[in-house]
Amino acid sequence: MPVPDLPVLPAEDSQLSRKFGPETANYFSGSPLNRLSFLRADVAFLRSAFSHPRARFLLLRDLAPLVQADDPARLAFAAHTDVAPLTGADPFALTEEEMLARYDSSEEQVTIVFLGVDEKGALPRSEAETGESGEEFGYRGFKGSPYFAVDVTPTGQKAAAAEELIKSMAEKGFAFHDNSPRMMGLIAGQAAIYGQARALVDWNRRTPFCAQCGQPTLSVQAGTKRVCPPTDRAGTSTGEAARERRPCATRGRVSNHSFPRTDPTAIMAIVSADGTRVLLGRQRRYPPYWYSTLAGFQEPGESIEEAVRREVWEESGVRVGRVVVHSSQPWPFPASLMIGAIGQALPGEGERIYLGHDAELEDAKWFPIEEVRQALATGTSGLGEPAPQGYVEGALRLPPPTAIANRLITAVVEGWVQAKM
Repeated sequence: MPVPDLPVLPAEDSQLSRKFGPETANYFSGSPLNRLSFLRADVAFLRSAFSHPRARFLLLRDLAPLVQADDPARLAFAAHTDVAPLTGADPFALTEEEMLARYDSSEEQVTIVFLGVDEKGALPRSEAETGESGEEFGYRGFKGSPYFAVDVTPTGQKAAAAEELIKSMAEKGFAFHDNSPRMMGLIAGQAAIYGQARALVDWNRRTPFCAQCGQPTLSVQAGTKRVCPPTDRAGTSTGEAARERRPCATRGRVSNHSFPRTDPTAIMAIVSADGTRVLLGRQRRYPPYWYSTLAGFQEPGESIEEAVRREVWEESGVRVGRVVVHSSQPWPFPASLMIGAIGQALPGEGERIYLGHDAELEDAKWFPIEEVRQALATGTSGLGEPAPQGYVEGALRLPPPTAIANRLITAVVEGWVQAKM
């Protein structure tokens, strides 16, 4: 069965829906927040949103999110008064140009990411959770609660303030998630918020230096862009001009910025030529009898369809003909986009399994549709979880419904291929 709380588009009698069925939403998608990405450079908006009594802040320590201690499936949030001692009361006071002019590489930056505004009131809130209330936030007609992410990992100059904030959250009954197994237990919409926050905080942590010249970079536009400043005030005295930094090819050109990277990854359910079997593989790290769909990174200059055919052939020796994109899933570990596809093997020799090209798989097999259907009913679980109740030892095990692999396998079993291709 699908994951509860994921968005479902209203039923519509459109040509696409009649041909392909309803759209599939996958775990880590379906955020209830309006990202308002075009306002990330608007200083007036960011200042107003950050300091507003209704603003909420998702804290991440070593990329693990703050959650309710008694219900770790739900995120917990801090208020402006909680985070201000760490971030400063007004961290968005300067424009990007002013930040560049005053850049000082010796001053440590706290990573703050604007996530969006909850316009529909989809996220529950309580006085106990934030400690603050107040009138609704509004800007240029957009109303709701602003949401930010803050990296509170205790490091460097800000370690003491971060530790104090972490301690205060524990006193309020919150805790940081243990980050396993892959945060697949969060409520679906909140998992999407965490996925966005994790990906951007992680990217900022991984990109402290310019890829062109190797000098330190500056996070701007509410944590969604990094630039290579032309000057640096580090080591200069008051009234002294900032020193010029080494030349960098990114300055003054179209490529004068660095944006977060997304790595496209193809993941595919492959059916036999006659549509009666499903190709599944297993890696050595999988639990006994646990199989999944094949997957691999899409390479530069390669279409999704080509990536599917190449990865399936390299890993299993099976040759694939027609490929159809089914759905996609954000995967913030650290920055992938899983592009889910369904493909059909070529008949005859095209279905022959050969594992000699790539050592990634320990095994690959063709499983009858009915055996896969039974596994979906009684044998799904996460990698680090035990088999579910009702599972019979030795039977096929599959990924949980929160994994796009499960959604692709389910689509095949439910006849998506036969009816739609």
